[in-house]
Amino acid sequence: MSNPLNDAMRMLAAQPGAIFIGQGVAADGVATFDHLEGVPFSQRIETPVVEELQVGMGIGMSLLGFLPILIYPRMDFLLRAMDQLVNHLDKLELMSDGQFRPKVIIRTRVGSRTPLDPGPQHSQDHITAFRWLLSHKLTPDIEATYVNVERIGWHGEIVETYRRVIASPKSSIVVEAL
Repeated sequence: MSNPLNDAMRMLAAQPGAIFIGQGVAADGVATFDHLEGVPFSQRIETPVVEELQVGMGIGMSLLGFLPILIYPRMDFLLRAMDQLVNHLDKLELMSDGQFRPKVIIRTRVGSRTPLDPGPQHSQDHITAFRWLLSHKLTPDIEATYVNVERIGWHGEIVETYRRVIASPKSSIVVEAL
């Protein structure tokens, strides 16, 4: 039987220059590892717990022509990367007057509280805050977003959401709140 998360990850892996970076992408032990079934190990870079560095790597690799897919097992962990996310990935196009337009896809999850509650630091939903932090008032009438924040609330949205993210020229954070 087909799993929509596996299907979406294989769809991402088929994109030119796709490279998966994060914890649990090449070494089992994190739930997101199972969703990479069928993604070649040659497209995976395992990292230790270096959330900020991970976004920085993604930005740099994007500017070199790769399509980095950064995996964060929990949305809470992405908070550790806010400097790179808010002050670099989100602002690079503005800071370079459109010369640099990195495209990075960040996959994360709101931690489940069942069957075992991991506690508040592993199950928070920061989607609204991320959307607020990643929007810009360019003028009183014009607001721009350089990093999309997508929410997946049910399994039927998975493949279509990732398809939309692939088609977008912008970087995206995909939050699986299943």
